[in-house]
Amino acid sequence: MDAHSEPISAGERFQAGRYSIRMLYADNHLLFVEKPANMLVQADGSKDLDLLTACKGYIKVRLQKPGEVYLGLVHRLDRPVGGVMVFARTSKAASRLSEAFRTHEVDKCYYAVAQGECKEELRLENWLWKDERTGMVRVVPQSAPGAKNARLRAMPIAHAQGCTLFAVQLETGRAHQIRVQLMHAGFPLRGDARYGSGKSGEQICLWAHALTVLHPTRKGPISVYSNPPLVGAWRFFVQNIAD
Repeated sequence: MDAHSEPISAGERFQAGRYSIRMLYADNHLLFVEKPANMLVQADGSKDLDLLTACKGYIKVRLQKPGEVYLGLVHRLDRPVGGVMVFARTSKAASRLSEAFRTHEVDKCYYAVAQGECKEELRLENWLWKDERTGMVRVVPQSAPGAKNARLRAMPIAHAQGCTLFAVQLETGRAHQIRVQLMHAGFPLRGDARYGSGKSGEQICLWAHALTVLHPTRKGPISVYSNPPLVGAWRFFVQNIAD
């Protein structure tokens, strides 16, 4: 068998512009990849290379696919954030995964490094409103027009250099939710120039660490993991971030 027609396996990498993209898991219905920080998930007006287009191109060449490659986008990560993402490789998988994300039947865990030392688990519930003109999100009263409920749990794992490493479990999936809710609670993320004290060009310390979904055909859960590169403030927690 031609090596390039063999199934995609975990650990494979390909280069897309300045980004190195790692395959985390693949089968006939799902493709999990490690999104590089600062890469777009899908194309926008900037015309910058996006993850969806890059992965379609890789599959086409890697598996010698004729014609258009199908890859369904079922969720997103903010551009500055890296980590686990899943794409659907069939329309059936896309439909079932989209519904699972919509109804919050997906388990998502993030690593975040925030300024300040938090000693106890945070259970945060706020109402958020997004300014579509500026893209900024802020906490507003429940009665505010367009307010959406946002809930998360942030578990402190370790403290170092005046910072806390959190494992964050999302219960809802709102835009900029972790960044805004932790900032509102007094723990802005390191490197967040939009909602914290990060400087322009500094890398935000927020990473999609784990994603668990119900497999669209096997019905059992599948969990995939990714760890942040140990640079910047992530280096404070080398001993706490598993390989």
